[in-house]
This record gives sequence, C-alpha cells and structure tokens, in this order.
Amino acid sequence: MSLSDEVELLRKVPIFANVELAKLKLLAFTSERMRFDPGQVVFKQGDAGDAAYVIIEGVAEVMVDTPTGPIKILEFEQHSFIGEIAILCDVPRTASVIAKTELHTLRISKDLFFRLVEEFPQMAVEIMRVLAMRVENTTAELTDARNRLREAGLETD
Repeated sequence: MSLSDEVELLRKVPIFANVELAKLKLLAFTSERMRFDPGQVVFKQGDAGDAAYVIIEGVAEVMVDTPTGPIKILEFEQHSFIGEIAILCDVPRTASVIAKTELHTLRISKDLFFRLVEEFPQMAVEIMRVLAMRVENTTAELTDARNRLREAGLETD
C-alpha cells in the first residue's frame, strides 16, 4: 500500500476526515504499518496504552477477561480506530484486541496522536462522538443482559 493509499484510508476514518492533507500524509508516514495473523494479539487487557490503531484491512475482536474466561464484546473492521481509550484516559487497556482474520493496521503512537488532537480540535469532537456511541451501545447491551437475567430469575433489584 502506498503512502497516498494510506492517506485515502485515513480520510475515511471519521476522526481524521477533517484533517488537512499535509497532516494526513505526515500521520501516514510516521505511523507504523503492522500485520497480525488470525489469533494474534494486537494488545492485551491491562497493558499500558502506548498507541492507537487504524484498521486498514481485516477484522479484529475485542475481548474482555472475566472470572469465567474471556468474552467477545464486539468486532472492528476496516476504517475503525481502536485503542484510543487507554491513551486518552492514561489507563491500562480496558480490553484485549485479537486479529480474527489477517489484520493490517497503522499504529499511531500516543505522542503523535496527542499532537494531532492539539492541532485539530475537531478531532477531539469526533473522538467524543465515537466514545459516546460506544458508551450508548454498551449501556443498551448491559440493560438487555440485565433484563434477561431478571427474566430468568437470576437477578433481583
């Protein structure tokens, strides 16, 4: 994939859509291109958040460790931006991400990511939108799970 192909890919990621072309070229040039085989760990729950990733191609599964074993939360595909929570909140990774298929990503370092956010405040707004949608989806799923437990008589108020 050429630099111009990577720039076009970044333009399709919502948080980078309004970033000027020269900055996208710099981002693509300074990002590390990575490839993961199916089943390979991109990052592990509890690890330090040192980078975020843009999925160029493939599918990644988000897994959360529980006392009864890992559970799959969701999947991300091409144009998805993953791993940003740990670098934004300066907390350990909240989940593991594992390649479901052959996965190609651009790894964006924490420092580079923050420089971009400083230069393009619109990115911060887009990040908030993405995170708010994830919280909304998670809340809906938790409510549904709680209702199912209640119906099965396994949970009380």
